Amino acid sequence: MNKILLLLLILTASLFGELYNEYPSQKILDSKIPIIDIRTPGEWVETGIVEDSIPIMFWDEKGGYDVEAFLAELNQKVDTKKPFALICRTGSRTSIVADFLAKQLNYDVVNVLGGIVYLKAMKLKTVPYKKQ
Repeated sequence: MNKILLLLLILTASLFGELYNEYPSQKILDSKIPIIDIRTPGEWVETGIVEDSIPIMFWDEKGGYDVEAFLAELNQKVDTKKPFALICRTGSRTSIVADFLAKQLNYDVVNVLGGIVYLKAMKLKTVPYKKQ
């Protein structure tokens, strides 16, 4: 009985995605892991974006969101079977979205702590946002 319970626990644990919390670093940028910027277009214009990041807005300027539209665009632009990172302004929005993606959809997600604010404070490179 104990062996069966242990086996079920191991199998259940392997079904969940992983959530990693990491501060922005040159190491993350050099890893070429896809970075999804979930901020709004106005924020992208204001601060720039991480070079080669993929802007996909989650919440709009009024706080509204469309999970299905976000997931459709995410799955179109990123191989979600591989790890990817999420960045926002300070890391608070990504902590919610990353947790959801890892726990509900079993994605391996890196939540970039401190967001673009921390990244810029560390003098890591951003580029101007160009509407796609």
